[in-house]
Formats: sequence, structure tokens, C-alpha cells
Amino acid sequence: MELPDLTPYLGQMTFGGLAGYAVGYALKKVGRLLALLLGLLFVSLQLLAQGGYVQVDWTRIQKDVEPLLQQPGLQSLWERLLSTLTYNLPFGASFVGGLLLGLRAG
Repeated sequence: MELPDLTPYLGQMTFGGLAGYAVGYALKKVGRLLALLLGLLFVSLQLLAQGGYVQVDWTRIQKDVEPLLQQPGLQSLWERLLSTLTYNLPFGASFVGGLLLGLRAG
């Protein structure tokens, strides 16, 4: 049995993997930055509330945010992100592999 020649696809797979790695790395860095900003916002609100400048209704915030954080919503967001990033890419599989490696390394 003769194996097919994969040489023409090697460049696509390499580029897909590298592009996926770069996007995954960047996504993780942006995620860390957003987490930092959210933490600083929380601390700022708490300081302002303690000083009597603002009154925060945490129960209302929890009711508004809770549906966004439930698992099906996050799964749907991940699937939409992957669908967008791999749209019309012939090297989608190597891109996703590189994306996962980039997320881990970032």
C-alpha cells in the first residue's frame, strides 16, 4: 500500500499550527488582562462603597451575571469562537491544535 504524498499540505499545516499558536497565546494574555481589570474594578467599587461614595446592589449584579457564566453559555461561546477563527481555513485542524498549545503556553 502506497502512502499519499503530503508535501503540498505541509506548508498549510505548518502555517495553521503557527497561526493557531499565536492566536491562542494572544487570547490567554488578553484573558489575563481582562481578569486583572475585573479584579481592579471590584476592588475600586468596594473601596468606593466603603467610603460611602456609591452603593452597590451585589444581588442584582449576581442575577444579571449568573446566566452568562453557566456552562452551556460558555460552551456556546467557545464553539462560536472556534467557528469564527477556523472559518474557510483549509488547515483548520492544525490551527485548533496550535490554538490549544498557545492557550497552554500563554
